[in-house]
Formats: sequence, C-alpha cells, structure tokens
Amino acid sequence: MSSYKPAGRLGESDMQVVDDPRLDARLAKLLRIVGMDKNSPATRLTVDASIADISKMAAQADREAEGLYAMLPNDLPGDDKEPQVERSDFSTKGPDGNDVALHVFRKAGTTGQTLPCVVYSHGGGMVNLSTINKVHVRWLTSLALAGVVSIAIDFRNAYTEAGHNPFPAGLNDCAAGVQYIASHKADLGINKIIMQGESGGCNLAFATALKAKKEGWIDSIDGVFGIVPYISNAWGWPTERLLKELPSCIENDGYFLRVKNMAVYGHYYTPNAKDKANPLAWPYHATADDLKGLPPHYLLMDELDPLRDEGNAYYRKLNDAGVPVTAHVNLGTLHGSALIFRQAMPEVHYAVVDSIAAFAKRLPVKHVASSRL
Repeated sequence: MSSYKPAGRLGESDMQVVDDPRLDARLAKLLRIVGMDKNSPATRLTVDASIADISKMAAQADREAEGLYAMLPNDLPGDDKEPQVERSDFSTKGPDGNDVALHVFRKAGTTGQTLPCVVYSHGGGMVNLSTINKVHVRWLTSLALAGVVSIAIDFRNAYTEAGHNPFPAGLNDCAAGVQYIASHKADLGINKIIMQGESGGCNLAFATALKAKKEGWIDSIDGVFGIVPYISNAWGWPTERLLKELPSCIENDGYFLRVKNMAVYGHYYTPNAKDKANPLAWPYHATADDLKGLPPHYLLMDELDPLRDEGNAYYRKLNDAGVPVTAHVNLGTLHGSALIFRQAMPEVHYAVVDSIAAFAKRLPVKHVASSRL
C-alpha cells in the first residue's frame, strides 16, 4: 500500500501554513512572531456582491496590506552602507487625461552611462497597494544597485478612495508609461526596456506586452520578467477543474492568499462578462497566436503559493508558442517572498534581484531613441 500523501491542503485539508513541512523554517519563525501563523480568512462576499460592497472590502484590505508592509521587518545589516541611489520623478498623460507618475531609481555616479531599464508594476491584484511604500522602494533600490535603472509606473488601482477604476484603466496607464519611457531612452540614459512585476503587477507586465504586440509597438519592450503571476481569474472555478488545471489553488489555499478572496477581486477588476477571460485582463487565457512574437520572458513562482500553477501553465504556453522563456520555482517560499520577506530570506531577495539584472543585461540592444524630457 502506497504511503504517498499529496502536498499541503491536498493531502491534509486543514493544514495550516506554518505546519506545512515544505515551508522554509525562517519564514515559519517570522510568521509566528508577527501573528500570521494561521491561514488567511475567507471573505463572506462572493462575485455576486455589489461593486459598492466589494469597494468596502477593498478599502479595508488596502489599509491592512499597507499596514502589513509597514510593519514587517524589511531592513538588513549593511543597508546603511550601500551606495546611494538617486530618485527622480516624471509624469505623462494617461489615455483618460489622467497623470501617470513615473518614479526613477538610479545608482548615484552612473549619470552618463547607458543602462538597461526595468519598468516595475507593483503587486496588489491590480486593486490595492500604493506604488511608493517601504517594500516597493526597497525593491526598486535593490534593482538600481544591481546595475539597472528601475522605473515604477504609478498606475490606477481598481480601488482608490476616489472611486472604482476597473480594467483597462491600470493597463492603459502602464502602456502609456512604457511608451513614454521608450520615447525618452536617451534622456533617461537607458538602452532597453524590461517589464517586471509581481502578482497583479506581473499580470500588468504580461498584459502590457500582449497589448503592445496587438497595437504594433512590441519593439519597445525587450523582455518581460514576471514574478508569482496572478493571471488566471480562475479562482471561482469548480474544484474538479482546479484540480485538473491549477491544483496549487487548493494545495496552498489560505497560505498568505485566499482563493475565494481573489475570485472577488477578479470580479472587481473585470466586472464586465466579456473581460472575464480577456487575455489583456487575464493573460492566462492568451492563445498561441496572442503569444507568438513576444520578446523573451523569465517567470518565477513560489512553491507554497496558490498561484504557482498558473505561472507554470503560462511558461508552457509561451514555450509552445516559440517565445524564448525560462522559469523556476523558489522552494519553501510563500507568495512574493523575495519582496515581502526580504529580512527573513535575504538570499532569496538578492538571488531574484540578481536574476532580473542579469536577464536585463544579456538581452541585445535594439536602438536608443533621441529625445528631450
């Protein structure tokens, strides 16, 4: 008789995250210290809830997420001895006449050098989190210190205090930001553009590349590096389908992310039925024709993440479509560990940063446009 037992909650439905033997011991220790040792609770709302009710949920989640990012220890010994990173800010106009801020991070002393550019779109399910907070600024700083110019696009979240901004608002802001950067390469001292994001920001990085191909400006993007892709909108599927296509949604449900909550946020981002499987909203649903001709991609997933398998699936789709693509899974990690749990797992943080910088540096240079900011 076989003693095999499926991993996580597939093998033990009431498994708590800190009791999963796959979890890195450093993360388990931190989760216990900060009171995150239990699985994340599920919302009482469903996808049938009103946009007004989901907005209230999103407002609370936004406060909690910002509070978590502010509370979690993220610094490391030696941070104060790092070389200086300079920041400058620009803005361009979005498609709705809105201002789209661009936050530029560059290692001091590199003015006059031409460097690769990593264009960053932050996580938060396209719904929550500010662009400039402790975790994101540290990430942009680490990237700049690794020898790239990192630029964060301050896209519109689906939830803001001012109102609801569903798809394609955030995507259009990202596209406007990338096109601005591409037309000002010389002024910014950059020679190529790599889209990079985690979670919902990874969705936007993938979707920006798909939009650029569809609209004929894909040559502006030299590569895409996606971390823990949040791209399926499959979280309300029947259990049988999830087990067949995305078993990590059950295996790791509640480990930092709760699948039911993501289903509600997916509806909030794409309330219109026609967008539920639109590849520009949810790149998991891209066809081979959508993907053919995209620039090189690099995907990184976390082992104990409910989203792990949609990233794995997108890797295979890219590969089947002939897109140059590399992927790996970080073992023992939760969703977004490289950014969120930097202090607990510094080796993971810097391994991912170094991978992004190396990916950016080895891509060939196409051209540098002359321009004036």
